[in-house]
Amino acid sequence: MLVKKVVAVFLLLPILTVITFAVPAVNAKSAVVMNAQTGEIVYEKEAHVRRSMASTTKIMTAVIALESGRMLETVTVTPEMMGAEGTSIGLKVGYKMKLIDLLYGLMLESGNDAADVIAVYLAGSREKFADMMNRKAAEIGMTETNFVTASGLDDENHYTTAYDMALLGSYAVKKPAFRSLCSCKTKTVSFDEPDIKGTFTNHNRLLSSYEGAFGIKTGFTKKSGRCLVSAAERNGICFVCVTLNDGDDWNDHRKMLDFAFESVLTQTVEVKDTYSVQVEGGTASSVSLNVKSEFFCPVIGEKKNIEARVCLPKFVYAPLMKGDAVGKIEYYADGRKIAEQNLVCPADVATAAPKRVQKKSFIRRILEKLNLIGDP
Repeated sequence: MLVKKVVAVFLLLPILTVITFAVPAVNAKSAVVMNAQTGEIVYEKEAHVRRSMASTTKIMTAVIALESGRMLETVTVTPEMMGAEGTSIGLKVGYKMKLIDLLYGLMLESGNDAADVIAVYLAGSREKFADMMNRKAAEIGMTETNFVTASGLDDENHYTTAYDMALLGSYAVKKPAFRSLCSCKTKTVSFDEPDIKGTFTNHNRLLSSYEGAFGIKTGFTKKSGRCLVSAAERNGICFVCVTLNDGDDWNDHRKMLDFAFESVLTQTVEVKDTYSVQVEGGTASSVSLNVKSEFFCPVIGEKKNIEARVCLPKFVYAPLMKGDAVGKIEYYADGRKIAEQNLVCPADVATAAPKRVQKKSFIRRILEKLNLIGDP
């Protein structure tokens, strides 16, 4: 277990001068841009107003499916799974395919039939799956959201906010499997039954037109209008952008993401302390850890007071390899983690040879019991 302690940090001048950028005007009814690593809001417009979210709902459906750990299971489409209106990947009763392939149909082609099949397969019914979605939403901190459908089809009680969808997007993109899924532009999958293949195409234009974009999900119904959750990363900082009911969403996302990336400054932090950790069972009893004396933290908008928290175990077991991370320093601004730096082993530490135990002769053991001789 890592033990945290707070250490003093010294702030140097930021590398970049603070520049004020024009706040973008967007057409969306609700919008938000969030730093995915820290939860910091860079831009918002009616971010806490409840609205319907159409197929961006499928982000939650995909998260629950991925976290089930059942990706390689074969799903058989049954009559109770069918009946979804709207977009479809052409599923029919009796079709069989892997759950992971259903997810490609869900996220790339936005198949409502794929969403319902996933929901019933994992939970037993659409209603039970909605309960799973709402429990996960509460866990993430989505306090202004209620899920009714796995697909995003309209329902009076199916709603969210731009802020909550940014929380969901930020949670999802931290998962490598989800990131790989939503960044895929085309995917050809094989059905187990019938023996056919299908090619799914991602409809997210930003994947091909915006630097660093890798997701996430489009959505549309007449009630909700055009909805979009996007994500882009540059130089190690990731932003999630959300618009609800936006007739010009592609251009608005470009403007909002540009504004967010232009707001990033790099602030230098100097940590003067040195660190070591005890080694059990090694050729060395402890190791001093390599620390970069200067570390560059991304901050948004202006200089901040940055706090460093050192996380080290009480001890580590040998063997260790040069470059192994055995602890880390976490950097916080305004109570939110903005970066971290690994504390690494500077050299190999081999496992110590076992101590030789000298066997005592039968006569020596008798004499020791009689206290006629002592230990050698």
